[in-house]
Amino acid sequence: MSRSTSNTRRVKTDVAIVGGGIVGASAALALRRKGVDVVLLERDLCGSRSSGVNYGGVRRQGRPLSQLPLAQRAHDIWARLPQLIGTDGEYARTGHFKIARSEADLASLEHYAAQSRDFDLGIELVSAARLRVQCPWLGGRAVGGSLCAQDGQANPRLVSPAFAIAAQRAGAQIFERSPLTHIEHNGQQLFTLHSGSALEVQAPVVLNCAGAWAGAMAEQFGEPVPLRSGHPAMMVTEPLPYFMHWSLGVEGGGIYCRQVARGNLVLGGGSGVGLDDDRARSERSAIAALTVQAIELLPALKHAHFIRTWSGTEGYLPDRQPVLCKSRTTPGLIHGFGFAGAGFQIGPAVGEVLAELARDGQTSTPIDAFSIARFDESPAPIASATATTTTAQAH
Repeated sequence: MSRSTSNTRRVKTDVAIVGGGIVGASAALALRRKGVDVVLLERDLCGSRSSGVNYGGVRRQGRPLSQLPLAQRAHDIWARLPQLIGTDGEYARTGHFKIARSEADLASLEHYAAQSRDFDLGIELVSAARLRVQCPWLGGRAVGGSLCAQDGQANPRLVSPAFAIAAQRAGAQIFERSPLTHIEHNGQQLFTLHSGSALEVQAPVVLNCAGAWAGAMAEQFGEPVPLRSGHPAMMVTEPLPYFMHWSLGVEGGGIYCRQVARGNLVLGGGSGVGLDDDRARSERSAIAALTVQAIELLPALKHAHFIRTWSGTEGYLPDRQPVLCKSRTTPGLIHGFGFAGAGFQIGPAVGEVLAELARDGQTSTPIDAFSIARFDESPAPIASATATTTTAQAH
């Protein structure tokens, strides 16, 4: 473990953020818009991990009801993306359609539409007869579905880095290729973060936005969580004649698909494999299974060429809900991680909530369902005067 030397760069700030994905970067931007000094540490390039390799779906439909206040807040942010970060990131409200393949699926979609009615998502149930007329490109397995017309899609490779660039323009200090290697808390509301011997950052508040690597920091400050890594299987086709307006999902899980304006179809479903802490790829078996499902739902893909496959590393908790809360053991530590492959749409809202927690100590957006306390097996320990953690893999 490298510690400070005479050549170490030392920085003091109001808030230090660990992780430069869409959550950490949007938090940095929100804090700067509030006039708060920010330093962000990213182990690689901002937006290059799960925030940049995901499917690009920007949907509210299908989320747990507890996430819908965040999703609605994010929906408003996405509407003003160009003014906020300087690009639309290819964001378009093309509609998100969830396919039913059985009567049980239809009943489940009807139930969700009824449960979520108070959130005004504008969900519309679509019959099989209407599908056959409006979407002749859908295969015969679809017996209806649920349309959320104001949901959409975007290019994560543009959006996620753009939040970090906008934060930097607003005055945030962003250090890429600067993995967190050590963090200390002195028991008097001051953290010291080290990135090898090159950088030392002191701040009274730290945001743990380290994605799949966030568990190490939580655990070593007395809040262990059963966070595991997952690796989505993704692929994209050659450009095809444009035929599909909606972004598609399937009730009960499985394949998801969208077609971009240039004609390529982006598809995901199943699991890839992690090669090491920094690399992942789609497995051959997952690609084969995804191909079969794709052709079943979209017969036009039967003779299409898949030109690229990829994967990434995402953080999953057993209930597939995030942790978004203040630490109960360490003053000044705030968690925002575990979005289970579904954090792209709500990421900008999570960033604003984290900024409110950091500056004001509270937020108006309901987040009680995301407390880290739900994983407790015993009463919360009392924070010690000093706490250290070695997090060489922190995002």
